[in-house]
Amino acid sequence: MQSKKIQGLILFAVLLCAPWIVQATALDQFKAFVAATKSARGEFTQRLVKEEGGKLQTSNASTGSFQFARPGKFIWVYQKPYEQILQADGDKLYVYDKDLNQVTIRKLGNAIGSSPAAILFGSNDLEKNFNLSEGGTRDGIEWLQAIPKTKDTNFEKIGIGLKDGVPVAMELRDSFGQISLLSFTRFEKNPSFSSNQFRFVMPKGADVLQQ
Repeated sequence: MQSKKIQGLILFAVLLCAPWIVQATALDQFKAFVAATKSARGEFTQRLVKEEGGKLQTSNASTGSFQFARPGKFIWVYQKPYEQILQADGDKLYVYDKDLNQVTIRKLGNAIGSSPAAILFGSNDLEKNFNLSEGGTRDGIEWLQAIPKTKDTNFEKIGIGLKDGVPVAMELRDSFGQISLLSFTRFEKNPSFSSNQFRFVMPKGADVLQQ
């Protein structure tokens, strides 16, 4: 259950096309993407890689959907193999575990900080919380490396993979030696959302934890 919580709290990810020239660096591509993308929605696949007995073990894939509106509003839904919702309304973060019928509520500022969510859903001021650098090219994907400036985070390094101006993957390396691999599909850039799209509706009978 604890690993499920950790994986669920990786708010992590969700990105879209931004027109860009061929051969642009990952940093230039990502800055252009952030500047041009105010909202988005799409689907993701996530796997966890960790070392056990000297061998790398990869978990079964988790799949789901996402939508966001900058700054600080998003809905990240795990659909398989278990159902969990991470939702932020610009002020608070709600984490809903359907199996437990439990909702954990945090102040959004404290919950995001230097997390991957700060890159994907936060403001455009990336270099305030991260040291950004080029991460090289692998399999035709340009990688951007983001290292949190503060030590008050579970993540040591975050990689963002871009291709033709589109962020297509993320690698999240945590302080426990685990790597979460995410890939993104079916991106829709700058869709229109209703004014109450990101308002969290408390499930009936749910236990509520304030943190």
